[in-house]
Formats: sequence, C-alpha cells, structure tokens
Amino acid sequence: MDISAVFSFVGIGFFVSWASIPLILKGYLQRRNTSANREFHHTHKEAISRFGGVALVAAFLILSLLALWWFPNPEKTKSRLVILFTTLAMFALGFVDDLRPLGAKRKLLAQIIIASTAYFLGIQISNFKNPINHQIYELGWLGWPATVLWLVAITNLINLIDGIDGFAGGVVLMLMLLLMYVGLASGLAYPVLCAAGMCGALVGFLYYNFPPAKIYLGDGGAYFLGFLIGLLALTNSQKGTIAAAMIAPVFALALPITDVALAILRRGLKGLPIFRPDRKHIHHRLQESGQSRMRTVLVLYAVSLVCLAAAFGIFLLQRNWLPVLFGAIFVVILATVRSFRSNREWFSVGKVVGNSLEMRKEIKYILTLGRWLELESERSESIDLLWEDFKFMARKLDLSRVELHRDGTNYVWENAPQTENASEVRKMRHELGGKESMWMEFMAPTESCSEKHFELMSELMAEAWMKATAKWQTLHEEPLQFKTSADQTTSGALSDVAR
Repeated sequence: MDISAVFSFVGIGFFVSWASIPLILKGYLQRRNTSANREFHHTHKEAISRFGGVALVAAFLILSLLALWWFPNPEKTKSRLVILFTTLAMFALGFVDDLRPLGAKRKLLAQIIIASTAYFLGIQISNFKNPINHQIYELGWLGWPATVLWLVAITNLINLIDGIDGFAGGVVLMLMLLLMYVGLASGLAYPVLCAAGMCGALVGFLYYNFPPAKIYLGDGGAYFLGFLIGLLALTNSQKGTIAAAMIAPVFALALPITDVALAILRRGLKGLPIFRPDRKHIHHRLQESGQSRMRTVLVLYAVSLVCLAAAFGIFLLQRNWLPVLFGAIFVVILATVRSFRSNREWFSVGKVVGNSLEMRKEIKYILTLGRWLELESERSESIDLLWEDFKFMARKLDLSRVELHRDGTNYVWENAPQTENASEVRKMRHELGGKESMWMEFMAPTESCSEKHFELMSELMAEAWMKATAKWQTLHEEPLQFKTSADQTTSGALSDVAR
C-alpha cells in the first residue's frame, strides 16, 4: 500500500474532527441547560458537551466513503459496508442515550442485536487459536456468543474508561496505531486506512479533550470507538482466528481492564449496580493523592504505553513470550498503584468481601428509596415538595442532620438536637457539581452505622437528590429554585430551618 495514502487519511481525519468540534460547541452553548446537565460523579463546574463523538463519526463516514472509492475491492465490499453501518448503528444508540437515558438493560439488548447483526453478516470469530501451542479449535455455533461477547465487552470498556479528560481518547489513539500496524502487516487496505484516519481524527479531538476538557466523547463517541476497535481487530485476525490481532488489544487495555474488573467486583459485592459510575477508579485515587488532572493523565498514558509496547511485542516475539509479557504488565500496574500509595484501596476486594454481605440489604433499601424519590419528582409541583420527600428519606435512614447549600443559602433539616461532641457523630460532605455552588452535608450518630456504610449511604442519597432534581427540571423546564425563602416546621424533635 502507498504510504502517502495512509498519511493522506491521517490528515483528512484530523481536519474533519478538528474543524467540526467548534461548530458542535457553538450549537451546544446555544441550547444547553446547565443545571439540567449536572451529574453527581462529574467534577467539572461547567456543563460540558458530550457530543464529541459526532465529530469522530463525521470523519469516519467521510474516510470510509473515500476508502471505498479510492481502494475498491468487490470481494471485500460487503464486509466494509457491514463495518460502516453497524458502527453507525452503535453510535446512534449511544447518541440517543446522551440525549435521553435509555436504561442499562435496553442499551445492552440493543448492543447484543447490533453485534449479532455483524456476526450474521460475516464479521465473526469462527475458530480459536491457542497462543501457546498454536492449536486451532473450531467454535461452530459458539462463534456467535464469542463474537457478541468480544464486541459488546470492548464497546462498554471504552465507555467505562471515559472518566477523566483525555484518557479514553489517548488510549483509543494507541489502539488505532496498533491496529494500523497489524493491518499493514496483513496487507489489508480498508482496516489500515480506517485506523489511520481515526488516528488523525482522535488527535483533532484530543486538542479539545485534553485537560481541561471542552468536550467529551459521550456514550455515542465511546460506543462508536469501542465497537470499531472490536470490528477492526476481527477483520485483521486471519480467517477469523483469535490470534495476535485480538490478543494485542487486550494487552494494550490491560490497565483499564484491571481497573474496571475490580470496580465491577466491588460494586457487585456491595449490592450496587455493576455499571454504576463512581469515584473509586485509579484516576480518582491518583487525584486524591494530590496529583493534578494533567499529571494523572500523563501517568496513565505512560502505563498504557508500556502495555502497548507489550502488545507490539506479541508480533515481534511471535507470541512465544506471552507469560513473560503478562507478568511484566502486572508488575508495571502494581508498581504504578503502589507509587501513589493507593494500592490498599484499589485492591481492597478482600476487605469488601468481609463487609459486603451485611451491607447488601441496606444498600438495596437505599437504592429503592432513591428510585422512589426520582418517581416522586414527576409528581412534585415544586422543588419545595421534592425537598419534603427527601427529608422523609433522611428520616427513614436514621440520619440526624442534612444540609443543602445552594448559592449562599443553606437549607437544614435536623432530626435531633446537635451534639457538641464531634466524636459522637459522623459527617460527610458531597459536592453536587454544576455552575452554581452546591453541596450536601450529612450527619449521623456514630453508633447507627459504620464509617464505610455512612460514606456510601450519604453518597447514594446525594446522587438520588441530583437525579430527582434533574428529572424535575427536565419535566417542568424551570430553574432549580425554592419558592419559599424560609421553611420552618416543627413536629416533636423534628425541625426544618432555612437560614
């Protein structure tokens, strides 16, 4: 293949992405509702567009059409069209979810349908090649679930690692470089040109996504990139065999795979939804240790580059040193975590196992109350009434005090007289994000629950309040504003004060 074509696609991808994002940002600024776009687990004060995937898809569409015209191949036209349309379908799924959440079950079902479509149209895993002894096993009907699992897993993995500015885009850029190299070694024009073009597009995107980010991938962009990576890896694998073309991306994603796997395990043990976002990932731990957002991303890039080098080593060493490479990657990840003194928390699965069984029922109860509060937001005529429902939730969970601070005004609920002895109460504050200054502080007697339990309970309550108020704003199209400047009621030991 002419190397000039590769560089041309890199340049085209960069220009389309880089030039499209300012237009997306301009349109977003004209229609955004800052308050309605608040999310509990996001740390940015300003509302940030989640439509970065639109620029990447625009670049991909142009690049794909150019590749079909520039390098025609009647025998490969069907597979190229399958890649084009199924990838666009996966982007559409995520984009719709960005506009209006669809729910985890609906999204997973749609992902399985799209991945199954790709399988039945010819992009599939048909056999498995043992990387140790090179023996080939025919999968038969098992190729269908294997293909779906591969595509859906990679798609969701890219979405899950999109938690800090620049990280997901940088990791995908590394993967595209790897896939471009594999395609060149296999002599496959379309995968090479697609990967090369997306490298350029990702560089253009990272110009706006690097800390501090002006735009995010969103679910649409993350789904699109993850699914495309999975398809290109299958296309690069020789005759559908799971060989180095598919093992290499797993090596390159070793750090996020480990992080996500441990996060899912911890959430499952606690009874939390396994795909619930939180602030317990390794990049959160690095930032909590005092690292800036920029330095955190650079550290993660460095570790990912080591993993990428191991992926390239698979080809150079003919896969004979896989155990050594696995061991080297594990040592690098462990050393990185230990260097920031976060290994005890990050790998605290054993500790969680011992405490999880007694917490599961309580966590499910809190989640149920949170869903009830969100439903009540559809019936509440004002934020004041929704706040009354939230106070009912606080009483049910035996809290002693909740304080909501918004733009200089504190709304305080107390279930019992405050004690002057700080050792007798637990206290936790959660920032609620958004452009305005908003936070919640919770208090509870020390004997009512453990420190870990109280921390998680307060987090779930703050998250429930944000979800309920966001839904209320969406339904009523009104700002988040209490109608009464002073709310005072007294009933026995209960008192409510706005000060």
